Amino acid sequence: MADATQSCNPAVNTDPRVLRSRQMLMEALLRLLNRKEFADISIQEIADEATLNRATFYLHYPDKNALLQAMTAARFRDLIARRGLSFTNCDEALRGIALGVCDYLAEASGCPANLAKMPLEGSIIPVVEGMFAEGAEKHAMTPGTDPKLPAAAAAWAIFGAARRWHQTPDRIPAEEMAAKIEAMVKPIFHAGSE
Repeated sequence: MADATQSCNPAVNTDPRVLRSRQMLMEALLRLLNRKEFADISIQEIADEATLNRATFYLHYPDKNALLQAMTAARFRDLIARRGLSFTNCDEALRGIALGVCDYLAEASGCPANLAKMPLEGSIIPVVEGMFAEGAEKHAMTPGTDPKLPAAAAAWAIFGAARRWHQTPDRIPAEEMAAKIEAMVKPIFHAGSE
């Protein structure tokens, strides 16, 4: 899977200059979101804030939405790493992703106001779909089943359930919610596998 945070060339992905430029662009976007709405931020402003030129921006991202998705992916993967979640089997992966989404939504409410107000599904769902697509490559699917379909269904189900959990006053702990989401979403994958 080609991740929004990585190019297809693995050598480029480990180049410290590339990683540093991407990090600078993500941090610049985050600082700008403290001051402006996402829709009002231009690519030139992001490049200027990152002290990079516009051409450098386009070497890494096709547009500011791709940068936002990369920033989301990096934050989401960081949350999973901080939790020490492992993906040694499908159940652990599914629960880990659900827990990561719950954590992400809870943490996003403490982000810059303009980021917290954004509809997060446009940035988190593609990341979750990509994680499921990576996992689907390791499992046999029923012939004729498009592996992207259960990945999309599961990603939207997880996000929707986690968002409902996040909007509930006096909500249960994230770990409990992740277990409930896992039980709810698991049948989606069983329906498409052999």
